[in-house]
Amino acid sequence: MNLNELTIKESIEKLRAGEITSQDLTEACLSQIEKLEPMLNACITIARDEAMIAAKQADARRASGEDSPLLGIPYLVKDNILTKGVRATAASKSLENYIAPYDATIIAKLRKQGAVILGKTNLDEFAHGASTENSAFDVTKNPWDLTRVPGGSSGGSAAAVAANMCIFALGTDTGGSIRQPASFCGIVGLKPTYGRASRNGLIAMTSSTDVPGPITKTVEDAAIVMGVIAGHDDFDATTLNMEVDNYLKNLELKDLKGLRVGLPSEYFSEGLDPKIKEIVLEASDKLIKLGAKVEEVSLPHTKYSIPVYYIITPSEVSSNLARFDGLKYGKKVEEIKNLEDAYLKSRGVGFGPEVKRRIMIGTYALSSGYYDAYYVRAQKVRTKIRQELDVVLSKVDLLLTPTTPHIAFKIGEQNKDPLKMYLEDIFVSPASLAGLPAMSVPCGFSDNMPVGMQLIGKRFDEQMLFGVANLYEKNTDWNKKKPEVKIEE
Repeated sequence: MNLNELTIKESIEKLRAGEITSQDLTEACLSQIEKLEPMLNACITIARDEAMIAAKQADARRASGEDSPLLGIPYLVKDNILTKGVRATAASKSLENYIAPYDATIIAKLRKQGAVILGKTNLDEFAHGASTENSAFDVTKNPWDLTRVPGGSSGGSAAAVAANMCIFALGTDTGGSIRQPASFCGIVGLKPTYGRASRNGLIAMTSSTDVPGPITKTVEDAAIVMGVIAGHDDFDATTLNMEVDNYLKNLELKDLKGLRVGLPSEYFSEGLDPKIKEIVLEASDKLIKLGAKVEEVSLPHTKYSIPVYYIITPSEVSSNLARFDGLKYGKKVEEIKNLEDAYLKSRGVGFGPEVKRRIMIGTYALSSGYYDAYYVRAQKVRTKIRQELDVVLSKVDLLLTPTTPHIAFKIGEQNKDPLKMYLEDIFVSPASLAGLPAMSVPCGFSDNMPVGMQLIGKRFDEQMLFGVANLYEKNTDWNKKKPEVKIEE
């Protein structure tokens, strides 16, 4: 096994035993990045020099007797998360040359642990998309099939983890942007509870649903990363000042006796690929064999999640992107006559089509005469969706659903149809609107492409998700299957 193919757990064991160094591990990942990047386009910035310096420092820290769960572990970062001294573009021409002056809180936590940043990954511009086709830095390709998308908006991070270009990666999830690409790429992706990990230093999209989270090769790796990045932050008022659970505790589960799992009937109806339905129900049967009791539940307001999400999200996008005016942030343009001219030209040049579309939709929804009819009403329905999920989760321990309605689609197949692209979030947006933790775990293959199942838990009960998902993973081998990327000569 090549070093870049190791999991976090395996890497740490070898580092602690002195079998390898962080520099060995980092060099292996960088070599894989340089080999596969021409085919996958998973990265926007590769920070080779900075990574090797950090790896050398990690080795020195370990030699001095220091130890931590991520000391010397190389990882990649979605490029809408600020990393001091390294470009943070959000995959937009408006921030093409922006160098972050400080670290996002989660990056600062990882640096303190001694984790090694390899570079920044590609995404849909400002995280607006479900395919990573909306990037100003070209399309990322799925390592399982280079003609297909990796999902989005954290497509670069997901493709990189699946292709062993790093040991783990960070993504952000607003309406499914970690879980959907994790499903498409056959890896693990966790959206934590809203308020569980700091958003300070994330380039905001939808402030009321944005959360950072891990994209990993195994469930245990996700638990290790989450244990580091979770917690209260004085710089983010939405984080709760409550103790972080020991996410590794439930990984010792031997069975699921006494566990109640809900299957929402609305997630298994019209629009779901029959093969995906069959695979996810087989995963449900596996949980039953492990001791769980599975029962059908109903979430009738789920059908409103997409229209609600696509009113609230553009509205918050319209507000959050107002700062990109070409003055302090954004694309600076020459030959401007006045302030209005500066705004129009800067945004006209700097923003891509999907970003402009969402700004216009959001500005319209917030405008006088339409605010109550659209935005306020959407927030009321959002509350109903949240209440409904809370009620159902008071009767079961977690929910099991498909992560996506189909396997990864072909590049160019849907990017001309915004509505069809928005429907990609149909199974993942409800948990985001409700602020609940949700995880995508590999559960099979259809047409040689990965399929993911989604586990949705109670608020701040990530520990339950880790325990159930880890036991399922131990009793299947889906996560062991890896893509073989053909190297172009």
